[in-house]
Amino acid sequence: MCSTDTYQEKEFELTPGRLIHMLSHQLKRLGPAMGEESGLTPIQGHVLKFILLTSAHRDVYQRDVEEEFQIRKPTATGILQQLEKKGLILRESVETDARLKRILPTEQAVGLRSMILENILQMNRRLTKDIPQEELNACMDTLLKMLKNLQAFDQEGRTAKISKDKIKGED
Repeated sequence: MCSTDTYQEKEFELTPGRLIHMLSHQLKRLGPAMGEESGLTPIQGHVLKFILLTSAHRDVYQRDVEEEFQIRKPTATGILQQLEKKGLILRESVETDARLKRILPTEQAVGLRSMILENILQMNRRLTKDIPQEELNACMDTLLKMLKNLQAFDQEGRTAKISKDKIKGED
């Protein structure tokens, strides 16, 4: 058996990354339930859910959406423009910085909040059904460690790129 065959066999094994991807895909397919009735795409539904739930506790800005969903500025801009066009959000200038726009849910969007919360609770019940709390805690701890590993790797890559760019600029 050559090394390519071994790689191909490993490629089809159930790895943590593959399992997380499959789980994420299934969650996206099953929720949020509001998408079809409201005419929202899945990502618009997720962004609106984030805005609704987060704005109840603090101000929300476009950069928050970019960070939460790991998307670039043009993508976030397009999603927010569509939500604004559908009458679900407003963007208002901030007194201290006119370039900064606070994102606010409209009354129409706020009317969806209870349905969104119920959808989250139902999905979490389905997701964790018949799993003992001890196993859920261990799973959450492991997933958080994996997330931190990837965030550190991402940060290292950015730091390396910045250093490389500085070296190029010094020539």
